[in-house]
Amino acid sequence: MLKRLLYRGYTNGLKIAAYMLPFPKPTLFSGPGSINDLCEAIAGLGFKRLLLVTDEGLVRIGIAEQVKENAQAFGLDVCVFSEVKPDPTYDQVENGLAAYLDWECDAILALGGGSAMDCGKVIAAKVTNKRAIKKLAGLFRVWRTPAPLFVIPTTSGTGSEVTIVAVVSDPDTHLKTPLIDPKLVPLMAALDAKLLIGLPAKITADTGIDALTHAVEAYVSRNATQETRAYSLAAIKLIFQYLPQVVEQGSDVEARHKMLMASYYAGLAFTKASLGYVHAFAHNLGAKYGLPHGMANGIALLPVLRFSLPEIEPQLKALSEALSVHGESEPSAQDLLNRIEALYQAIGFEKTSDVIQSADTEELATLILKEAHWNYPVPKFMDGLECTQLLAEMRS
Repeated sequence: MLKRLLYRGYTNGLKIAAYMLPFPKPTLFSGPGSINDLCEAIAGLGFKRLLLVTDEGLVRIGIAEQVKENAQAFGLDVCVFSEVKPDPTYDQVENGLAAYLDWECDAILALGGGSAMDCGKVIAAKVTNKRAIKKLAGLFRVWRTPAPLFVIPTTSGTGSEVTIVAVVSDPDTHLKTPLIDPKLVPLMAALDAKLLIGLPAKITADTGIDALTHAVEAYVSRNATQETRAYSLAAIKLIFQYLPQVVEQGSDVEARHKMLMASYYAGLAFTKASLGYVHAFAHNLGAKYGLPHGMANGIALLPVLRFSLPEIEPQLKALSEALSVHGESEPSAQDLLNRIEALYQAIGFEKTSDVIQSADTEELATLILKEAHWNYPVPKFMDGLECTQLLAEMRS
């Protein structure tokens, strides 16, 4: 009981901090061709040499080269750093920092999904903060303003283009290390749906569910406000309307743009309202088994929402009502859960995973609860037994 009171006091303090501290938003360029607007703005600010932080996949299919050519058209020199892997590690950050310094860059342009943007954020922080990544991890420990950072997301899930968070992994322990500081928000971002054409349906589905998880967890958070719930609801409506469409027809530029906006709104919501147990499960399942983050979030979402009843029943009912049209079933918490189930079925999303091993559940439960109770304003507390039971539910 004493621990729970301490947790509540700590997360209440985070709510006060989120209310009082300024949370910057990036200057946003949106729509087809917006990468040109971003590159023109970067050049207009007087920057000369960009470190383009991306991954080999985007190099291979030509998107990195396309962005490089757009930047060069405005007189910018571009040095490509393409070592980013899923769940980037300290080593990748250090290599990126070395490239930034060797090429005498004066700004960073991160191109890709959450991994590229998070790696870019931490490289930018390391340019001006001469400390180990572990010493930058945690709340408000990025003391000096990072190097100028600009981003172009190529998935519609993480919302990293607007959040105060960057997550990188310790290569030895494989544990994820979050850096949380308003200084990590990029200066500018371009949401250009044309870059997402050709994104595989599986990645589209996983990242879409990632955005849904951000929005729903922010909505039911104890630290939610009227503002964050408005952003969450806007994201949730767009996801239910456009995610099945874009999974089925990946070349639909308008639907891709709507999903980019959904991810952006969800990012605005959770960067203030925070997250919950779903992300604690997802981070640790990803670290243990290499599950993609969006997939891990989707596996944990429904079990955690069911566990959190009845505490979150009013919020789920409100979401159900907002999504309902005249003549449908009566809005309720169960109706919202059914809608999520139907969305999973529509996009072919698997609700369980066979990689989760029963022998690991006690270790995982310890890590999950440690992360959640000191980071997230969860609406209902979970103990170790309940956590292991949910892990069993998530196994195929």
